[in-house]
Amino acid sequence: MQGDSLPDGRLIAFYGDDFTGSTDVMEVLAFAGLPTVLFLDVPSPEDLARFPEARAIGIAGTARSQSPAWMQENLAPALRALDALQTPVLHYKVCSTFDSSPQIGSIGCALEIGLAQTQRAWCPMVVATPALRRYQAFGTLFAAVDGAGYRLDRHPTMSRHPVTPMHEADLRRHLAAQTHEPIGLVDHVALTTGQGGAALAAARAQHRAVLFDVMDNATLAEVGRLIWAARDGGLFAVSSSGLTYALVAHWRSAGMLLPASPPASRGKVDRLLVVSGSCSPVSAGQIGWAVANGFAPVRLDIAAASDPVTAPAEAARAAQAACAALAAGQDAIVFSAEGPGDASIAGLSVLASGMGRAPADLQRHVAATLGEVAALVTSRSGLTRIVIAGGDTSGAATQRLGIQALEAVMPVAPGGPLCLGHRRGQAPVEILLKGGQIGAVDLFGQVKRGGA
Repeated sequence: MQGDSLPDGRLIAFYGDDFTGSTDVMEVLAFAGLPTVLFLDVPSPEDLARFPEARAIGIAGTARSQSPAWMQENLAPALRALDALQTPVLHYKVCSTFDSSPQIGSIGCALEIGLAQTQRAWCPMVVATPALRRYQAFGTLFAAVDGAGYRLDRHPTMSRHPVTPMHEADLRRHLAAQTHEPIGLVDHVALTTGQGGAALAAARAQHRAVLFDVMDNATLAEVGRLIWAARDGGLFAVSSSGLTYALVAHWRSAGMLLPASPPASRGKVDRLLVVSGSCSPVSAGQIGWAVANGFAPVRLDIAAASDPVTAPAEAARAAQAACAALAAGQDAIVFSAEGPGDASIAGLSVLASGMGRAPADLQRHVAATLGEVAALVTSRSGLTRIVIAGGDTSGAATQRLGIQALEAVMPVAPGGPLCLGHRRGQAPVEILLKGGQIGAVDLFGQVKRGGA
């Protein structure tokens, strides 16, 4: 199905399986000139009416840290609500590192739910995202760190993720442990020899879900062309933001979408709060930069934060320390770990084992405590701009802050835009939700300045 212009109305509805990933999709679309609004829950008709110009509607979810049982109860109705918007593309957004397991954040389970609940024709799966230095060749996913590329099962962070470590980089094999749905593939050779259309037709003849290799911007645009041309019957895509990058690349190359004007700078703020529940090396470097550049460090006590009995007191202690630093004119950073080798991570696993609990359960308590810290400090200090690092922490913080919808207002780092958080009955707050692998070492300084 081809056309010279984009159809009127809404183009994409999406569900992000964590909060930082949800803003990633919003960023790609919004800064391409397609107004996008991201809700923190299923929007009502009244909520949707507040944003009549939106070409894309999203829901920021938490499925990445949840069980299949939770997904059946919560994800299914959310996808049905988005499906009812009747957009050409319905997108279940996953992280471009694809970390998941049969027990936690099962992408295979989400795939099955979407195919069963939406009755859409087929499921494209675009995981690689060159803008985020993620690449896929012959179904195998790679990611670059500091200029060096790694297979995901040998990646210095993702192979040691505390909850969902990646032990398999071949995505079809990885998914085979999570779903009985067979997965097809359109590979790099087909895409670069003019055989992409034939390869897609052959894959779709045997599979409802099809992965696409992406190694560079040229293959990205070709994948976007193939998917958009095959949208009859509607698409349910299980993909990273690579899908939106691919569609935007094709729309631009076909003249259906003109280059957008860059947004105006938001300007510098005098004080900034950062709250981090991320344990990636990238976040560790950013925390180190912040402390070296005058941010007051406040380390969360993991044992206290993971216990529902002691967590409120620990949140109050950390918030008080951060507020004191802000009152003295300093920026403040509250964090639970400094990188994957931080002793607190091993301590959390030992603590969970002693309690007979899963580490993921305790990690959710830590994220909730950090979210409480963010809400307490923001309300007491009158801050207008904050940063939250880590997907689970972002979900907890936005809920505690009372944010109902987000709009991207300023690009800062690929995958991490500065957003305006709309709050019912309160003034909006500027917020950047950062995934663990996102941003340069001085990202927090960029956010304070209002851009790069």
